[in-house]
Amino acid sequence: MENRLKLKIKSLKLKNFRNYGLLDLEFDAGANIFYGDNAQGKTNILEAAYLSGTTKSHRGAKDKELIRFGNDESHIETVIEKKGISYQIDLHLKKNSPKGIAINKMPIRKASELFGIVNFVFFSPEDLNIIKNGPSERRRFIDLELSQLDKIYLSNLANYNRIVNQRNHLLKEISGENKKNCMDTLEIWELQLVQYGNKLIERRKQFVEDMNRIVSSVHKKLTGYQEEIQIVYEPSNGHLPLDQAVEKNREKDIKIKSTSVGPHRDDICIMSGNLDIRRFGSQGQQRTAALSLKLSEIELVKRTIHDTPVLLLDDVLSELDKHRQNYLLDNINDIQTLITCTGVDDFVNHRFSVNKVFHVQSGQVAKEN
Repeated sequence: MENRLKLKIKSLKLKNFRNYGLLDLEFDAGANIFYGDNAQGKTNILEAAYLSGTTKSHRGAKDKELIRFGNDESHIETVIEKKGISYQIDLHLKKNSPKGIAINKMPIRKASELFGIVNFVFFSPEDLNIIKNGPSERRRFIDLELSQLDKIYLSNLANYNRIVNQRNHLLKEISGENKKNCMDTLEIWELQLVQYGNKLIERRKQFVEDMNRIVSSVHKKLTGYQEEIQIVYEPSNGHLPLDQAVEKNREKDIKIKSTSVGPHRDDICIMSGNLDIRRFGSQGQQRTAALSLKLSEIELVKRTIHDTPVLLLDDVLSELDKHRQNYLLDNINDIQTLITCTGVDDFVNHRFSVNKVFHVQSGQVAKEN
């Protein structure tokens, strides 16, 4: 009964999305494999699914970039089943106007109304570089997950980003003649920046705390009990309260015409003992830590929503050695998974049960079993 009622995508229909004119897919509640050569459209299927739950592309693409060449609109229809109840999510992407979203044929005004119906964890080869890449990648990791789990965080993040943009715009306007007037306005924006910034920092620290309860154990098992890791939140304001840090950096910000402190500049540090893996870890350590983060993300979602997320696994197995492949597959066999790969051989030697196989070639998808 529990397995039957777990969260899952039942179907996905695409019209004029990326390289697909028309596509109609039905999924199994277990593992769904999409295989084929590179650049045939496999990732586009996962991207469309992710969009239907988050309204955003995991690649950061704009709506107009998602619409099939030569068309002005695109449509994604996804049917989700959650606790035995079906939800139809419709997204209309338009070239020159905001996207339209409907739940069970009822239009919604705010994208945040969609959040909470379905939770996705997206895992791509790029995520294996999350540790060694810049801070923006790690902030994005936190923001994407928290935005799905917490509508208040999503709202605060949108407000904060708007305020930072307004402050940056004002910083560019400040000159000798109008400095007095601009400084008064600057202080008003700073009050709001600090208000929303502190809320983001507090929630992110809670997220890191929750992840730490999971990630150390996952990483120990992945490394044969040789290593433990811990996530440390690093605010850009250091030990100073945010309001004092903003004030202290005001003159510098006027010179560089940009906001230099706040959650949009924060980072997370991944420590193994006294070793900062970002800076001093080997490539193998960095990739293993990234895998631990993603597996812990899956577990955190389970604990938070008391259900399983849907896992979108984009050509990750080819990037992992056999040990890490085995560990990953052993830990996702209880959730619905959409997997892309270049061939199904990766699964032959695993106990992992594959439920549906699709071959993807030149924007055509053929079911094989």
